[in-house]
Amino acid sequence: HYQRRFRHILIDEFQDTNKLQYAWIKMLAGQGVEGELPTMEGGSVIAVGDDDQSIYAFRGARVGNMADFVREFAVTHQIKLERNYRSFGNILDSANALIGHNTKRLGKNLRTEAGPGEPVRVHESPSDFAEAQWFVDEVKQLVRDGTDRKEIALLYRSNAQSRVMETALFNAGLPYRVYGGLRFFERAEIKHALAYLRLLENPNDDTSFMRVVNFPPRGIGARSIEQLQDIAKTSGCSLHDAVSAVAGKAGANIGAFVAKIDVMREQTTGSTLREIIELVLQHSGLEEHYKLDREGQDRLENLAELVNAAESFVGQEGFGRDAVALPVDELGVSLTQSPASQGLTVDALDNPSPEFLAPDFETGETLSPLVAFLTHAALESGDNQAKAGQDAVQLMTVHSSKGLEFDCVFITGLEDGIFPHENSLLEAGGIEEERRLMYVAITRARKRLYLSHSQTRMLHGQTRYNLKSRFFDELTEAALKWITPKNQGFASGLSMGGNPWGDASNSGAAGARKDWASGIFSSQKGGSYGNSERFANPIVPPQRDAPAHGIKVGINVFHAKFGEGKVQMLEGSGDDARAQINFTRHGVKWLALSVAKLTVV
Repeated sequence: HYQRRFRHILIDEFQDTNKLQYAWIKMLAGQGVEGELPTMEGGSVIAVGDDDQSIYAFRGARVGNMADFVREFAVTHQIKLERNYRSFGNILDSANALIGHNTKRLGKNLRTEAGPGEPVRVHESPSDFAEAQWFVDEVKQLVRDGTDRKEIALLYRSNAQSRVMETALFNAGLPYRVYGGLRFFERAEIKHALAYLRLLENPNDDTSFMRVVNFPPRGIGARSIEQLQDIAKTSGCSLHDAVSAVAGKAGANIGAFVAKIDVMREQTTGSTLREIIELVLQHSGLEEHYKLDREGQDRLENLAELVNAAESFVGQEGFGRDAVALPVDELGVSLTQSPASQGLTVDALDNPSPEFLAPDFETGETLSPLVAFLTHAALESGDNQAKAGQDAVQLMTVHSSKGLEFDCVFITGLEDGIFPHENSLLEAGGIEEERRLMYVAITRARKRLYLSHSQTRMLHGQTRYNLKSRFFDELTEAALKWITPKNQGFASGLSMGGNPWGDASNSGAAGARKDWASGIFSSQKGGSYGNSERFANPIVPPQRDAPAHGIKVGINVFHAKFGEGKVQMLEGSGDDARAQINFTRHGVKWLALSVAKLTVV
C-alpha cells in the first residue's frame, strides 16, 4: 500500500539514520524480501546528507548508510555541494585537511570564493585556568573591535569543560548563555551532589532533604514523604527531626536514608573538601546510579568536574588544598555525637584554628571551606545566565553546535583524551567519529577560528599533563598562525616521567591558578597572557622557604576591600604564608598572602 502511495521519497539528514531506519526506507522504496531492489517505475528515492557530519553514533546513527545507499540503489550520479558560502578559505582548508584522514567517506572538498581570510589561530596555555582567562581577554578585544557577543561561540567536547569557562566569564561580568544545556551548577546531577553536601553541613535543610531523600531511588514513595511532611508541619520541626515519628516500612526506609547522611557526616569529619565530595559521590550512590545509566557518561564527567571545582576553590580562596573542611559547626561536630565524644573541647569550639576557616570577602563572616564552597555554588547557580535575546557569548558542546554558525568560534580543550575523547580510543571507528566531530566544530566559523589547548588540566582534583590533540598534526600548516610557540608532543615539551616545576603543589598550573584567582592575568590587550613570551618561559613559583611576601609583624598594610590594618601574626612560608591582620573597620582576619593584594602603608 505505502509503496504504491509514495512514489517519490526524499530523506534529509541521511547521515543520521540508523540501521533500522535504513531498512525501513528500503522496504518503502520497494525492496523485496530477497534483498533485490526492483526498478521503481516512475518513482525516485533521493537522499540528502553529509557523511562528514555524521556525529551521532552514540545514538545509533550509522555513517555507512550513505555508502550503502549509493551501492544498493545503484546511484550513478552524486550531486556534491562543495561550494561554501559560510567560511573563509583558511577555515575550509583546515576542515578539508582534517577530514581527509578518514578512510570511509564518499569524499568532497569544500571551497569558497571569499578568499583565504584570516589564519586559524592556535593558542597554548599553561593551565585550564589560564586558557579560560585568555578566552575572556580575546572576547573583550573582539567586542571592543565591534563584534557582537552573540557572534562569539565557545565549543567544547564535553559538558564538564564549561565550568572553568563559566567562572571566568562570570568573574569578568560578561553575559553568556549555555546553548542547548544548563549552566554547570544548574545541572541535575550537580544539584543532587550539592544537596547531599548541604545535608552534611545542615541536616535540617528541608529543600535539600526533599531533593535527595529518594534519589538515587531507594523505595520511598510519595505517600511516605507526604506523611513525613505532615508530621514535621504538625510538630513544627524539620523533616530530618520528624523521621523518628514515621512508623512502618516508610519509617524504616526514610530512617535508613537519614542514617546514611549521619554516617557520611561522621566519616568526613577531619577531611578536606575534595575528600568530602569524593566520599559523598560514592556513598550516596550517585556515581553508581549514573554508571548504570546508558547515557550517564556526561553526568559522571560533570560530577568529576565538581571535584575539580572544589579543589580549585580552596586554592583560590586561600584555604590551601589540605585545609580541613569540617561539615558542621565549622569543625565537623556530628549532630549524633557530642563534642567531647570526638575529643573536642569547649575551648576548641569557641576558638577554631584559622587554617580551617576563611573570611567571606563580602560580609567578613568566617566560613569553613565546605560552607564557603556551598555559598559559592549558590551564587554561581543564581539567575546569571543571559536572558533570551540578550547579546551574550554562546557556550555549547560541539554536538549542540551542529547547524549553527558564528563569526568567531573558539574550540578549546584540544588535547588527546579530551578531544578526541578517551573513550573513542577503545571503540571501532571511534577516532573517525571524533574527527567528524572536529570537522563540524571547525565549519561553524565564518570569519575567525581559534584552536586552544592546555599544558595541564584538572581531572578528579589532580593536575594532569596532557598531550596536545593529534588533530593538530592533520591540519594544513599554511592555514595556521601559532599565537604561542609551537611545541611537539606535550604542550610544553614535557615528558611523561617528569614535572618541570618540581613539587606538584608548586607547579606552573598551581601558580597560574593563584595568579588567576588574584587577578594577575590582565584583561587588557597584551596583558600577562596576551603575548607568547610568557609561554616560552613558564611561571616559576617562589620556593617554599621564600620570605613571606615582604610582610612583617607590626607593619601597617592596606587591602582593597578591608582597608588599613596592622599585621599581628605570620605563619607558613611561600605560597602557604598567611597573615593575621587587625583591620580598623573589619576586625581581625587571616589572609593568604599569595592571594591577598596587600600594600605596605
